Amino acid sequence: MLVACGTMPGTAAAPTPAPLKAATGAPLQSCAALATQFRFDQTQVTSATPEAAGALKLGASPVPAHCLVKGRMHPRKGSDGRDYAIGFEMRLPQAWNGRFYYQGNGGLDGTVQPAQGALGGGPLTGALLQGFAVISSDAGHTGAQTPFFGLEPQARLDYGYQAVAKLTPMAKGLIAAAYGKGPDRSYIGGCSNGGRHAMVAAARLGDQYDGYLVGAPGYRLPNAALAQLWGAQQWATVSTPGATIPHPMNPSATLADLGSGFTPKERQLLSSAVLEQCDALDGARDGMVQATQACQARFNLQKDVPTCQGERNGQCLTVAQKQVVAAVFSGAKTATGQPIYVSFPYDAGVSGANWATWKFVNALALDPLAVGAVFSVPPGRVDPLKEDVSARWPLFSATDDAFRESGLSLMTPPGQDNPVNLGALRARGAKMVLFHGVSDAVFSAEDTRRWIERLDQAQDGKAADFARYFPVPGMNHCSGGPAADQFDLLTPLVQWVEQGVAPQAVPASVRGAGHAGGANAELPKDWSASRSRPLCAYPTVARYAGSGSLEDAASFSCR
Repeated sequence: MLVACGTMPGTAAAPTPAPLKAATGAPLQSCAALATQFRFDQTQVTSATPEAAGALKLGASPVPAHCLVKGRMHPRKGSDGRDYAIGFEMRLPQAWNGRFYYQGNGGLDGTVQPAQGALGGGPLTGALLQGFAVISSDAGHTGAQTPFFGLEPQARLDYGYQAVAKLTPMAKGLIAAAYGKGPDRSYIGGCSNGGRHAMVAAARLGDQYDGYLVGAPGYRLPNAALAQLWGAQQWATVSTPGATIPHPMNPSATLADLGSGFTPKERQLLSSAVLEQCDALDGARDGMVQATQACQARFNLQKDVPTCQGERNGQCLTVAQKQVVAAVFSGAKTATGQPIYVSFPYDAGVSGANWATWKFVNALALDPLAVGAVFSVPPGRVDPLKEDVSARWPLFSATDDAFRESGLSLMTPPGQDNPVNLGALRARGAKMVLFHGVSDAVFSAEDTRRWIERLDQAQDGKAADFARYFPVPGMNHCSGGPAADQFDLLTPLVQWVEQGVAPQAVPASVRGAGHAGGANAELPKDWSASRSRPLCAYPTVARYAGSGSLEDAASFSCR
């Protein structure tokens, strides 16, 4: 069963566009000459050097020979007196497949990550390995300025969406100079903030890319960051008073030990309770909850997790702990009950270390910086455990003479609440593939699920013609957790764009012992090191066929 594809009463279904013409490759004509001969407005190419095959590896896979180009766009003196530019690197394969891939990076950017176009939860494959020309950038500021670039208005705008808009035509021009022709097909993708970049590009640059690979999209990053502060204040009420942990970025500082309020044993207790209620809903007891939506209706925190009658011992949760867990999972709210962010689905991956890092550490070490310096007008210092979240919330929508675009406006895709503007993207044959770990602790998979539902409504039930969402059970933020977090969604996206083959069931596997990308230590010991599952396009679920190995994707189908 595919994603609902009926139309609203009284509306005529628009015809499904034919696949876009497939890309054709070309050999690299020049490399070193690009440093002196390429010209583009406000662009400086600082180096262009050949890279031999195998000089760069993605996991255990040697990257083919390519040309590494480094440069800067729009160098300027900021209003804060600092020097700014959009730093980038491009890797241009000797054997090019005719495609361009914009690699959206994560966090607050600020660093030019290697332009490999890595995909999935680890280095299974990447766009560069597949023959794409790939660009990566720092989004207009350097790490030394993070997060204080947010005090400079143009740097905020570049980070939000303008760097992608400026780099895209330049990158296509550089490809044309290197190969004698521009890219036949263009793709953009990333996870976390990189997924946000891709989703924003779909709304703002719908005519520039043919395929959008959107992973764990922090498309409402300001909302999620403020929800992190709100959550930290909830955890603090049940954590050990005065207990601290080292600050991950400042060796001389410490943070409140929020994790003492919900310990690894207690998180495993919750994970086991979720599995007890929900594991078999897909037809197999295998330590994975595939039927996520059915699980939300089935699982009851108050009833299904033991309540402590005495001291905490890892086998129960106190009444106060249950209140906090329930509140955090139901979503942050202002003092008057206005939702700040959506709920989080209950899933087995709550036991994951990455889940705890985001909830208990990054909520104190990272999110306050972004909330105060990047998303608020005017910017200001934030003390996460004392912050008045209700008073901070309106600052995300505010503007002033210096910051003429609000934090919400520059960070989120236009039309997110009613994404009808993506109809033009559909009409010309472009496609979107979204994925999200169900146990993502910072950007909720429920937010992505609701977005795809709104898109389907805005497109009269025809969203599956050009956009499909693949939840990843058990996976934390972009990778990790008890999950099959190894998958390649770029290849199915290309097949959809250029051949008209819509993705429905995509192979995924675990990172077991000896995996080239590094073994996932959080896999249960009774799982095979090569366990596989199909990732299923929502709302279908990977259901057990009733026979066959529980370690093999062939024993499951998307229904």
